[in-house]
Amino acid sequence: MSDTAARVEVIIPTYNQADFLREALQSVFDQDFTNWKITVVNNMSTDHTRDVVAEFADPRIRIVDFANHGVIAASRNRALLGSNAEYVAFLDSDDWWNPKKLSTCVSRLDEGADVVCHAEEWRSETSSRVVRYGPQHRTTYREMLLGGNCLSTSAVVGRTRVFQQVDGFSERLDFITAEDYDLWLRLSNSGCKISLIDEVLGTFRIHAASASSSIARNSAAEMAVVASHLANGDFTPSAKRRRFGKSHYGAARAYHKAGDYKNARGEFARALRLAPLFPRTYAGLAVLFLDLLRRGASSRQT
Repeated sequence: MSDTAARVEVIIPTYNQADFLREALQSVFDQDFTNWKITVVNNMSTDHTRDVVAEFADPRIRIVDFANHGVIAASRNRALLGSNAEYVAFLDSDDWWNPKKLSTCVSRLDEGADVVCHAEEWRSETSSRVVRYGPQHRTTYREMLLGGNCLSTSAVVGRTRVFQQVDGFSERLDFITAEDYDLWLRLSNSGCKISLIDEVLGTFRIHAASASSSIARNSAAEMAVVASHLANGDFTPSAKRRRFGKSHYGAARAYHKAGDYKNARGEFARALRLAPLFPRTYAGLAVLFLDLLRRGASSRQT
């Protein structure tokens, strides 16, 4: 790849997703903005990942073999912290972008934003829905910490220097799966100007429902991020309890969606103990019990 600095470096970490990677790469090549380069950070894949990259035969794309030992943040940092591009964009190898994604985001950055995040389509094999991030007031440090993550990695483009100034993604093992949330928090706390774009400019691929072990890990990672930030700020005990209650609520909803009713009930109970005035917990419990009643009635009929 040429040493000439492109305006945007697209960082794609990947592991054994060669066919998805082909779609992701093609979506970058289909952009109406062409002043980019791609770094594929390959976590020692054993499939045909290298062959897929070679298919494109373009000097703007390179592949870096890098064993991240299960820490995807390390793969992203491998490219991010050494980047000389003006802007950096992140694309997971199973996601893809619309052709106007980079031109639209670069335009907003050129107007003065430090980081932009656009809306996405979340698509599974059977359904799709539009997800818009934010809203804008949620991008402040305090609101994002107390309200939860409101950005998405494959929808983010930003000034390379602002990511480098906060040392990129945390590689803490207890942050794995929530390291992006920690980065957005640190960027917001540093005074970074975050701008939201309502237009759908990419697609986030939803895979099969997560196993209970993955839900537990994701929930623990989010709470580790939250705990680390709450420990360094001026927050009342009630605000802290409410925030952790929201995390347990989120885990309960994930368990319910995955059909793990036992763990869903447990997480709803923890949410209620910590944040009894959080109304969504009661709504979630009501949906859970209605679902259990329907299942019970169905089993009796059979």
